[in-house]
Amino acid sequence: MREWIAGYVAAQKAALDSIPVDAVDTLVQRFQQALREDRQIFVFGNGGSAANASHFATDLGKGSSDRLNRRFRVLSLNDNVSWMTALGNDYAYEDLFVRQLMNYARAGDLVLTLSVSGNSPNLVKALEWSRKNSLHTIALVGAKRGRMADLAHQVIVVNDTHYGRVEDAQMGICHMLCYAFMENPELASTTPV
Repeated sequence: MREWIAGYVAAQKAALDSIPVDAVDTLVQRFQQALREDRQIFVFGNGGSAANASHFATDLGKGSSDRLNRRFRVLSLNDNVSWMTALGNDYAYEDLFVRQLMNYARAGDLVLTLSVSGNSPNLVKALEWSRKNSLHTIALVGAKRGRMADLAHQVIVVNDTHYGRVEDAQMGICHMLCYAFMENPELASTTPV
């Protein structure tokens, strides 16, 4: 078991090392712009990625915002169970996120999706709608990239296909986005970068 654990840790380090620093820096700048322009940020995913989306919304909406002179308007579309089950029951599982965006989203808002496969039909459909309606789209995906990587304006690929390792690395990216603002509150300046 010790050998398996050591191998897992080594593979996790490799997944983390595959995170492109420049791409994360570009995301920080995009979130800085969203904060400055008072844009709504939507985040969502399936399974473990749904949990990561909720965690990210909490950290950005509370943790980051508490350190700034402005507040992020961030919403995880995974958190209203009654609405999600109504949409899945009355329409289709593919509509869980796109139909919420139809109610909330406006041109210029941000959509951040998380997926290991990059091919989840409900995420793909939400990205397609978002692009058609002038939202800025971001996808965090695994090494298979999938359709989401073709649709999103900004893509960060974690170079692994193992669900646990990719989800852990994606949460690391989310934490970097949050802590960039927590530990550098000057990023909330209203002066354009």
